[in-house]
Amino acid sequence: MLGTIITIIVAALFSQNFILVKFLGICPFLGVSKKTSSSVSMGIAVTLVMVLATLVTYPLYEYILVPLKIEYLEIIFFIFIIAALVQMLEKIIEKLSPSLYQTMGIYLPLITTNCAILGVAELVIGSGFYADIGLAAAADMNLWFALLYALFAGLGFTLAMVLMGGMRERIEKLPIAKCMKGFPITMVAACFMAMAFYVFTLI
Repeated sequence: MLGTIITIIVAALFSQNFILVKFLGICPFLGVSKKTSSSVSMGIAVTLVMVLATLVTYPLYEYILVPLKIEYLEIIFFIFIIAALVQMLEKIIEKLSPSLYQTMGIYLPLITTNCAILGVAELVIGSGFYADIGLAAAADMNLWFALLYALFAGLGFTLAMVLMGGMRERIEKLPIAKCMKGFPITMVAACFMAMAFYVFTLI
C-alpha cells in the first residue's frame, strides 16, 4: 500500500509530469508563466479542477457508463463535467478575488479545454497507463488512488508552472540577444526543464 502511494506520488510529480514529460497543458504553461504569482494561481486552479473532475468522472465511469455499456461516451461526459466545474471556479474567483480573476484573464476559461485535466480523467480509467507508474494492472487502481494521482498531477503541473515563472523572471533581467528575447528563450528554457525531468523516467 505505502509503496503504491509513493509510486503514484513520484510518477505524478516527476516521472510522468503532465507538462514536462507528457507535454499536456502547454498553453497555460507558456501563457501564464510570466510571473511566479500568476503561475501559482493557475497551478492551484488546475489542481482543484483536476481533483474535483476525477472525484466526479471516476465513479461516473465505473458505476454508470460501464454498467450501461456506454463507455464510448466518456469523453463527452468528462468534457461537460470539466466545463461545469471550471465555470463554477471562474465565478467563485471573480467574486472572491477580482484582481486574480483579471490576472488569469482568458486562461481561466481555457482550463475547460486544458488537455491535462481531461488527461487525468482518462488515464485513471485506462489500462495501459498503470505499467508506466508501476502498478500491476488497472485493477490496482481505485477512487482513492485516482484522487491521489489527480492531486499530485496537479501539484506537478503547479511545480512546472512555478519553475518556469521563476526562470522567466530571472531571464528578463539577463542581457540576451534581441533575436532570443521573449518566446524563443522561453522555449529553450522549457526544453532544458523537460530534459531535466526526463531523467526521472529512467530511474
